[in-house]
Amino acid sequence: ERTRIRVVKVADGLVNPWSMLWMPDGTMLVTERAGRLRVIRNGVLDPTPVAGVPKVHAVRLTGFMDIALHPRFAENRWLYFTYSKPREDGLLATTLARGKFDGAALTEVKDLFVAEPWWPGTGGAAARLVFGPDGMLYMTTGSNGEKVTEGQDTTIHKGKILRLRDDGSVPPDNPFVGKAGFQPQIYTYGHRNSLGLIVHPVT
Repeated sequence: ERTRIRVVKVADGLVNPWSMLWMPDGTMLVTERAGRLRVIRNGVLDPTPVAGVPKVHAVRLTGFMDIALHPRFAENRWLYFTYSKPREDGLLATTLARGKFDGAALTEVKDLFVAEPWWPGTGGAAARLVFGPDGMLYMTTGSNGEKVTEGQDTTIHKGKILRLRDDGSVPPDNPFVGKAGFQPQIYTYGHRNSLGLIVHPVT
């Protein structure tokens, strides 16, 4: 109550924004849960969404979620993102993908990792992304509050923090690689819905 806060409107017209990312040139990228990637330049929202985003299944908390730049983005132009991938039976899967971003469109879009199991979209659907100092990509996955054991179930990916290489493969030094009953992508488990993810600046 003792802190004064000044609120400044950045842009109008966004619908269910989920994540924001500042580009090296000061441009802001914003994901909209329904499956749109928007660009804000100099405080102005581009009316045309970025082309190339795959089809997204948006229901409840799920949809088009986080975005992150590859550590060598200036060289390779890779933009990573998480989204709810649809299936013909109506189920979805929390999915990690990447594409090359040229400022207006995503090209060479490819799914790198599809979390198990597929599910109807009820409950938590967190999918934050961050690259660590080790060059690995850390990704959160949400779990269903009605199934409190999901985060503890190491045979599935829900309710976990996952550790992946930049191509979506499993690093051989992950803590549970080769251990029976564990998905090899797991870094930590027992989470509900990790909607925040940061890297400690020292450790």
